[in-house]
Amino acid sequence: MPEGHTIHRLAEDHLDRFAGRAVRVSSPQGRFAESAALLDGRVFDGVDAHGKHLFLGFRGGDWIHVHLGLFGKYALGTAPAAAPTDTVRLRIADDAHYSDLRGPTTCALITDAEKKAIHERLGPDPLRRSDDPDRAWKRISRSRTTVAALLMDQKVIAGVGNVYRAEVLFRHGVDPYRLGKDLTRGEWDAMWADLAALMREGVRNNRIDTVRDEHLPEAMGRPPRVDDHGGEVYVYRRANMPCHICGTEVRTADLAARNLFWCPSCQTR
Repeated sequence: MPEGHTIHRLAEDHLDRFAGRAVRVSSPQGRFAESAALLDGRVFDGVDAHGKHLFLGFRGGDWIHVHLGLFGKYALGTAPAAAPTDTVRLRIADDAHYSDLRGPTTCALITDAEKKAIHERLGPDPLRRSDDPDRAWKRISRSRTTVAALLMDQKVIAGVGNVYRAEVLFRHGVDPYRLGKDLTRGEWDAMWADLAALMREGVRNNRIDTVRDEHLPEAMGRPPRVDDHGGEVYVYRRANMPCHICGTEVRTADLAARNLFWCPSCQTR
């Protein structure tokens, strides 16, 4: 499932391509056809992103709410667009660009009030500069749930997925099985700031890189990572491989229905 930086990048990409323009809206697949007809020809006038939720705004106060889920994918390109296949749930297009959405968990026309309700049920997002990390801290500091599970709970903190979860815990030396109530406020503030910086970099580069400069392949004389999922990481999907820092074998286990990765030597706090 895409993590929060991907959704914020998609928001920026749509804004760059369509803001202030009357757009053609269609649903070749047909499942969004009735709503698409209501939006067709209207001005695209805003975007928003919160965690893994994307909102595409139209003049008059309507929004398309998109959640990609496990299988959703976007294809954005320049005109002329090829004829869409019948797997395209939503196409937005003008004379210069097009955007095709396939396979989302959610693609729905919603009102401002419905959009507000979605925001209210989500935790703060490190990429939303106005969001307050104290909202998450109030829940984390009272919780007997593991920190690793809390980081994946979108009601606690929105946008963090399996990669950022594993990597931020490593970068701060935190044992993933530590309970939320045992985390200090200073540790949480440092992790939030780190997530915000890492995820902003993810938006800029459209990939996840979490390794500090001194641990990059060229600095350490090691081979670069070869993985379809992105850039350099410390522990994610490196089970049974040596830790870049201490050489201990990286472990993996199932936690919160996802594979957790950590170094038992570096993550002892």
